[in-house]
Amino acid sequence: MKIQILIVHGGMTFKNEKDYLHYLKTKKISSKKKIYWSGDYLEKSLGKRFEIITPRMPLQDNAKYRDWKIFFKRYLTLLKGKYILVGSSLCGVFLVKYLSENKLRKKALSVYLVCPPFDNSLPAEDLVGGFKLKSDLSLVEKNCKNLHLLFSKDDDVVPASHADKYKKKFQRAHSIVYKSKGGHFNIAKFPEIVKMIFADVKKN
Repeated sequence: MKIQILIVHGGMTFKNEKDYLHYLKTKKISSKKKIYWSGDYLEKSLGKRFEIITPRMPLQDNAKYRDWKIFFKRYLTLLKGKYILVGSSLCGVFLVKYLSENKLRKKALSVYLVCPPFDNSLPAEDLVGGFKLKSDLSLVEKNCKNLHLLFSKDDDVVPASHADKYKKKFQRAHSIVYKSKGGHFNIAKFPEIVKMIFADVKKN
């Protein structure tokens, strides 16, 4: 049976409709295709032993935790054997919130949190929409065998200081702050996470 990797991508939240509409009117657009590490690169790098599942979460540009929770629970039913959860940016904090409030029927082999915001102290965005974390996050570590926190010093969206806030909440998380990962992990390749996934699978 293939090892399944469920990857949930980032998103945006807004305090009100006015801010959301302003974002739509001013967001930078381009005709160039964006290539992210969590797409074809990860699938090709890991090989046929893995099945990559990448749902598009509801209303990603105006996200609500309530909606994401409903949709995410449906995808959990597709995970049959060994599986890994990966969440980047807003989806990272989504995973933390969900895993801290819900006991999984079967432990995840690993959980990777890539540049997840911890709270609403972001330089240019609002973390609203129901994504606020409770003070007790201990269930997250009980829901997985391996927990990884990955941040970047040059991230202008989620400051690397959020890594320290998470580390205070977790007992055995493997935390890395890279010197540079294209800012907010806007990279086409991510060999380090491939290596970590192989290592987690090997020891479990």
